[in-house]
Amino acid sequence: MVGDAPLRRLALLLEYEGTGFGGSQYQKNTRTIQDALERALSSLTGEPIRVALAGRTDAGVHAKGQVAAFSTGSRHGPDMFRRALNHHLPDQIAVRAAREVPPTFGPRRQAVGRWYRYTIHNGRHRPALLRRFVWHAAEPLDGEAMAAAAASLVGEHDFAAFTQPSLAGKRSTCRRMTRAEVRRRGCCLLLEVEANAFLPHQVRRIAGALVEVGRGRLSPGGFQDLLRQAEPGAASFTAPARGLCLMKVRYEDGLFDDETDEDT
Repeated sequence: MVGDAPLRRLALLLEYEGTGFGGSQYQKNTRTIQDALERALSSLTGEPIRVALAGRTDAGVHAKGQVAAFSTGSRHGPDMFRRALNHHLPDQIAVRAAREVPPTFGPRRQAVGRWYRYTIHNGRHRPALLRRFVWHAAEPLDGEAMAAAAASLVGEHDFAAFTQPSLAGKRSTCRRMTRAEVRRRGCCLLLEVEANAFLPHQVRRIAGALVEVGRGRLSPGGFQDLLRQAEPGAASFTAPARGLCLMKVRYEDGLFDDETDEDT
């Protein structure tokens, strides 16, 4: 409480360009999304604000649908926070929407799904204007083979092959993936994956292995063998961070569903 006023809980829908940030979560002596958000909120409220995030994104990874939450004694309405934060935050970070939520809301703990997109630019010429948001692969890629391999990811699997070997035996590497698609949009290939949760570097290692399928160096069957054998870190190539974007975090009550265009 601040004085006699009970603390309120607010959730924010964030969009950011991860270039130039050391990731989303606070790190000492590093520029992060969380640090920028906490500084702006503390300046606005005069309170020592601590922010919780729905998902951790690495340095250089972007987001269109990250969710953050904080508690405050301020009486300002959600939309006032949205407008004021967009004035105070760095240009690479935008608050798309704000909502008041129950005091116990935890953006990470209560999430039921996360949707990531990885974008591969597949054309002869390296795109200067898109360089911060795509992984460029000049040679032709077999999108159909990549899509066939990706389809094998749907369901409950041990994804040990697609994360850091150091995680082996320390925590469960099983995840439930509900969507795994590769589709072509113009000169780009989009990898769309959705799961209840993801392991560190999981999507980027999946993207790296799928590009090997597209190049013909790994068959769709060989990709399925990587998944099935679950040898820790076997999918060793990690695609660059710049192609990855957290598109949406899902909640049972549909929080921020009205702000998301699923056809983006």
